[in-house]
Amino acid sequence: MKFSHQLQFNAVPDWADYYVPYSNLKKLVYSIERDRILAGSTMEDIPNEQTALLDNQHHHNDNTTSHNDRFIAALDRALDRIVNFYSKKETELYDAVDTLLIDLEAQATAVASSTTTTTTTPVAAAHSDHPPQAHQNRQQQHKRTHSTSSLLATQNLADHDPEATRIDMGAMDDEREQLRRHAVDLFVQLSELKSFVSLNATAFAKILKKYDKITGSELKRYYTSNYVTKAYPFRTATKQKLNATIQRIEHGYAALTHQDDTVEDAVRELKAHLRDRIVWERNTIWRDMIGQERKVQNMGNVAERKLVHTPFGDLDRSTLSQLAWLVACLVVFFILLKTELFADIEQNRCFAILIFASMLWATEVMPLFATAMIIPLLVVVLGVMRSADDGHERLSAPEAAKVVFSGMFSSVIMLLLGGFAIAGSLSKFGIAKSMATFVLSRAGTRPSRVLLVNMFVATVTSMWISNVAAPVLCFSLIQPILRTLPVDSSFGSCLIIGIALASNLGGLASPISSPQNIIAIQNMDPAPSWGQWFLISIPVSIIGNMIIWLWLLFSYRPEKNTSQIHTIRASQDPITGTQIFVMLVTVVTIALWCVAHSLEGMLGDMGIIAIIPLVAFFGTGLLTKDDFNHFLWTVIMLAMGGTVLGKAVESSGLLRTIATSIQHMVTGFSTFEVLIVFSLLVVVIATFISHTVAALIILPIVAEVGAEMTDPHPRLLVMGTVFICSIAMGLPVSGFPNMNAVSQENELGKPYLSTKDFLRNGVPCSLLCLLCVTSIGYGLMNLAGF
Repeated sequence: MKFSHQLQFNAVPDWADYYVPYSNLKKLVYSIERDRILAGSTMEDIPNEQTALLDNQHHHNDNTTSHNDRFIAALDRALDRIVNFYSKKETELYDAVDTLLIDLEAQATAVASSTTTTTTTPVAAAHSDHPPQAHQNRQQQHKRTHSTSSLLATQNLADHDPEATRIDMGAMDDEREQLRRHAVDLFVQLSELKSFVSLNATAFAKILKKYDKITGSELKRYYTSNYVTKAYPFRTATKQKLNATIQRIEHGYAALTHQDDTVEDAVRELKAHLRDRIVWERNTIWRDMIGQERKVQNMGNVAERKLVHTPFGDLDRSTLSQLAWLVACLVVFFILLKTELFADIEQNRCFAILIFASMLWATEVMPLFATAMIIPLLVVVLGVMRSADDGHERLSAPEAAKVVFSGMFSSVIMLLLGGFAIAGSLSKFGIAKSMATFVLSRAGTRPSRVLLVNMFVATVTSMWISNVAAPVLCFSLIQPILRTLPVDSSFGSCLIIGIALASNLGGLASPISSPQNIIAIQNMDPAPSWGQWFLISIPVSIIGNMIIWLWLLFSYRPEKNTSQIHTIRASQDPITGTQIFVMLVTVVTIALWCVAHSLEGMLGDMGIIAIIPLVAFFGTGLLTKDDFNHFLWTVIMLAMGGTVLGKAVESSGLLRTIATSIQHMVTGFSTFEVLIVFSLLVVVIATFISHTVAALIILPIVAEVGAEMTDPHPRLLVMGTVFICSIAMGLPVSGFPNMNAVSQENELGKPYLSTKDFLRNGVPCSLLCLLCVTSIGYGLMNLAGF
């Protein structure tokens, strides 16, 4: 979690204006960085500035640069605001604590008098050890006097009237409950004040560290030791005084609740109240604010949405559009169920399920994984599965359910889980980022070279942490470059779309880089080894990146208005033993995947090898239960639904019927010509719908057509077709990398890319990469024996 989010999440909502303005200070740091670059400053100038800063022992002097002055002035304003707020809040809370303890002593005295007990109460003792502060106002003194008088009056009244004793003892219980609540409230507020100091101290440390890292200075140590630690809230004596006041509340609460012999129980009870308060605030305030922010970002301004009046209430047009598509899908589904397009009823019903699922996936009326989960339900209920022994005998519902569930969890799912474990470890322990920054730091300052290196980093990263996570990482790494670009530079747009297209291309680079590759492996018998996959995918990826790079240089001409760019610094963090262990497990797993066929007699399947990273990372505690819960389970469920759909299409005989029809249309075609036909079909489909969905629908048909040809090459056609799925990148909706790229905005909130950028660059790059796959890729697949 970013510290800005952590600060927002842990801050007391009512005090939000008095914390360090971390996000604003971070923007100021980036603004200073940009000013340095645009003004032609070099990093060699910075040590001289820092020497002057430290030699003069004061941050307001003539030798300090204007950049340092701007930043230090902002820090000073934040520090003054924190000191003023803390001093005011401390006085208010300490006065309230003194008032409470006097009231507790008076209440204890009244109780002691009513029971004719004269022993000193623990509250009085606690109070005598901690005398009240001198700055108590007249109103609080009046409150204490009134409270004490009422309690003593109650006690005197009880001496004369036994009936009043029972009534007024109830009044005393009510007052005791009020005091208890007041004690809890003060404990919570004092604890929040303690957290306020801690969070602000961390915020100062982190923003100063960021400033030093970006500007190359050493301001953190000087400013922290001379200003932050000397400010009143951050002094050791102030913290000790706050802790002592919290202890006074704990002892007073223990005496009030008759837990004075076991103060730990009282403290435990107070902390439980504190946790409840924090959970309540986070769940009711910040979660609502974050939810509202996301709603505004994702759906736009509600006031500007056009509402339509319906008998079911006012609905916006997007909701009505989804309902209309859902109704259309259902209508088509029921029509197909009643229409006899095929000789067998199982094929008719399976075709209806296929079209229904395809329409739901294409229109995204519901989440893709939810649609995938409908498939097993319909397959079993409609009875489309037939016996493998007798192709004309329909399986009963219990038998069909067993077949469906046995196919949903397969070795391919284990391969996905193993890939997620590797990706999670490489990301969590900074290995992916360190390797990427190491390469990018050597890219130089020429825009063309920086573009090419970033594209290759995106492709290689996509191989190991998936082409869903890779662009997110890469876009975060190039932020220092984007922040320092001139206003009229086209390099920002060029760089972002280059990373997106390269990440799409990286989707074909390894078997675990994208879900459609897993689906392809399901439809290849025997499944290719990792070595065979790399033999084809790596040359295609390299050449494809070069093609995209040349096209983007031609399209954007980035060096025309940007002669050089800001370099990215390599990570200086030392390599840890944990990172070495993660890399060792990763290398061993990948090596075993590469030679899986040679070890088939011992390991059986690549899915068994995938268990190694799962056990190694989760068994040692490197990955936790939360990491496991954060796996892309939606992708796994999508793959499960696609597996069931493939089994149903095959078992019902529909696959053979469709493949036979297509085979008649391509009769006399060579394997190369059939690959061209399927490639053109898939590149169009995958441009408009998810790459994974396109693979789910097309690959089983491709495999069957390839198997039925005179010169059968089903594995070649499947691999070539799945490569085409990955290089379909002509629209912003064509794959997650494109969606992520089109959402990138500059500091003014203006998007770097538009749909026109993808039409102008994504479409031609898709067609050029298609030619690469069907030429160079085709030759390599033949060489690999496909």
